[in-house]
Amino acid sequence: MKKLVKTLLTTNPNIGFSIARLTLGLVIFPHGAQKLLGLFGGYGYSATMETFTTQMGLPGIIAFLVIMIEFFGSISLILGLFSRFWALALTGMFMGIIFTTQLEHGFFMNWFGNQAGEGYEYSLLVIGLALTIIVIGSGKWSIDNLISKKHLL
Repeated sequence: MKKLVKTLLTTNPNIGFSIARLTLGLVIFPHGAQKLLGLFGGYGYSATMETFTTQMGLPGIIAFLVIMIEFFGSISLILGLFSRFWALALTGMFMGIIFTTQLEHGFFMNWFGNQAGEGYEYSLLVIGLALTIIVIGSGKWSIDNLISKKHLL
């Protein structure tokens, strides 16, 4: 278990990787805050769960995980805490989004409202940033780096 935690926290102390992690966390956070807290024009937890389970037909556990990954995962990414874990969770989530709702609409997002739904270009960007974090780690400005440097593992 200790080896797993060490692997999750070890990072390349590069500022560029911190920028990738912060970007991903800051972009995902408003989406999670909409779903969990009703901020930024969102509907909050109960209404989001209702929409995901009844209108979209997602199993309750998947709907719950989407909300938790977006909210707590984004905060953890911003802080740089267990970033590889949260990046992996986001990768899986966005791959699911591509295959269940976006693939049929093509590559491009629905910029002009003339498609039946959103394409997958945004999701690919999220996955690309997340894969960078999975491979390299949280970067210099992160709690993961602080813990690794202090040899607390």
